[in-house]
Amino acid sequence: MSQKILIVGAGFAGVWGALGAARVLERAGATAGDVDITLISPKPELQIRPRMYESEPHLMAAPLLPLLDAVGVNYVEGSVDQISVHDKTVRVTTASGESNLRGYDRLLLTSGSKLNRPPIPGLARYAFSVDCMEDASALEAHLKELAKRPDSNARNTVAVVGCGFTGIEIATELPKRMRALFGPNAAIKVVIVGSQADIGPDLGPNPRPFVAEAFESLGIEAVLGSPVISVDADGVKTASGVHIEAQTVVWAGGMRASTLAAQVSSRLDPLGRVEVSSDLRVADALHVFVAGDVARVRSDDEGHDALMSCQHAMVMGKFGGHNVAADLIGAPMLAYSQPFYATCLDLGEWGAVYSEGWDRQIKLTHAEGKTRKQMINTQWIYPPAPNRADALAAGDPLASFG
Repeated sequence: MSQKILIVGAGFAGVWGALGAARVLERAGATAGDVDITLISPKPELQIRPRMYESEPHLMAAPLLPLLDAVGVNYVEGSVDQISVHDKTVRVTTASGESNLRGYDRLLLTSGSKLNRPPIPGLARYAFSVDCMEDASALEAHLKELAKRPDSNARNTVAVVGCGFTGIEIATELPKRMRALFGPNAAIKVVIVGSQADIGPDLGPNPRPFVAEAFESLGIEAVLGSPVISVDADGVKTASGVHIEAQTVVWAGGMRASTLAAQVSSRLDPLGRVEVSSDLRVADALHVFVAGDVARVRSDDEGHDALMSCQHAMVMGKFGGHNVAADLIGAPMLAYSQPFYATCLDLGEWGAVYSEGWDRQIKLTHAEGKTRKQMINTQWIYPPAPNRADALAAGDPLASFG
């Protein structure tokens, strides 16, 4: 009877985790009869989540079945809603509502993160987001519907709530998208709203002047220093009493780890991530490994933790996949390490800013930065070709880009 590895989630960590696990078995000469790898997710596709701020978000997905078939990984369609580390089982619920239990010998949890939506009055009803394909597509449909309405200041205005990475990228992309729908002469107005005193507080001082330059170039306004306290059909209101009239509100208020993290460990950080050891193992459930947005782990020897980003999820997934398979068959495991860190911030028609290092030393800006961003978005973060050699090579954690 074969031993079973279950991978929960088909985001960046899950997909590259499956490749990493399959690579270990290939190198060890294990067969499908020895170890069975199964990936579980609601759909057999990788949503290219970092691109959801762009137009046509329904196209931002990569099919997974050919890739999984190429490396001998099984696929189960459904959502895991319960994990029992004591019984070594997960409960999988299908889209039709049917549930079943699946046992495992090793589990790799890569269930990702979701947009944090606090209980602000009106937020759930009136605010859009670009958190996933469904949300981003709803925003796109809304903008297309607005184009049919009479021209007005409220119709032409979008309030983007959240001045971090996602908020900046959607805010700077919207003028182009809205002009394409409303007409080149429409008086488009984008207002980014944040409770912090600065735009992009986590970006640090080096990229900020370029963000400010892009905002000025694109006509984006910033209302900072006061949180949003309500959202309605007419816009948003801040705690300082400012009301921004807008028929479109986009919420970009930060991320929280999947709630499945709390089912495998009680050691969670403030973002809900499992605090794992360097081999990505859960201390109080040794047969469980965690990677991607649900894991808190050091990425280097300088004290930096991996971020909730595809950059870290892809590489961490490879290490997680390697270790979950290596631990099962008694092969050497690897300590996760990702000392190279880069940031590429899309700033719409202005261009983009590319930096390297945790102090974000600027390397490329404007059109050159945009070229790098487009390469990242259209090539580097997509899965490899569905042939066995390329796919297994992509699962090597020690050959990670950067």
